[in-house]
Amino acid sequence: MFKEKRMIKKIGIGLALVVLVNQAFANTDMQIKTNLGNINIELYDDQAPISVKNFKSYVNSQFYNGTIFHRVIPGFMIQGGGFDSNMKEKATQPAIQNESSNGLKNVRGTLAMARTNAPNSATSQFFINVANNDFLNKSAGNPGYAVFGKVTQGLDIVDKIVQTPTQTVGMHQDVPEQALTRQKA
Repeated sequence: MFKEKRMIKKIGIGLALVVLVNQAFANTDMQIKTNLGNINIELYDDQAPISVKNFKSYVNSQFYNGTIFHRVIPGFMIQGGGFDSNMKEKATQPAIQNESSNGLKNVRGTLAMARTNAPNSATSQFFINVANNDFLNKSAGNPGYAVFGKVTQGLDIVDKIVQTPTQTVGMHQDVPEQALTRQKA
């Protein structure tokens, strides 16, 4: 009897450790709520830790609430995370390191960090690939764009967004005529 209790105790501790380890390396599931519907996403915490931590920081501070997908290009991507519905750019946190060497590819349905021509310039803006965009992957002479997640449900919503008629607003091209608001991420 005493031996059985010790054995059960050891098994219980072993299972608790497995659960803790599993939770430590688990990917994060989130939902982007838009006025066209919801997009469920999975973030690659283990493969893109810097980008995921950055994205979560913006989510937790409610930075994305009221922002729009401000750039939509059929056959390419939809981009958001930096402008409100008046096309006013929001102030951001400092830029992060580009994680494009993480082995993840810019394929249809993946989320990647948007940036300027400077490789380590990504802040709050991200995009969802609506096609396989191999030219955005890291290669010799190309710093690439860091993939940090994927759409798990709601790719039909992404497809609706990318088909929205666009216009030029100031110096910004490919801006949806109808504001595609992201109420929450």
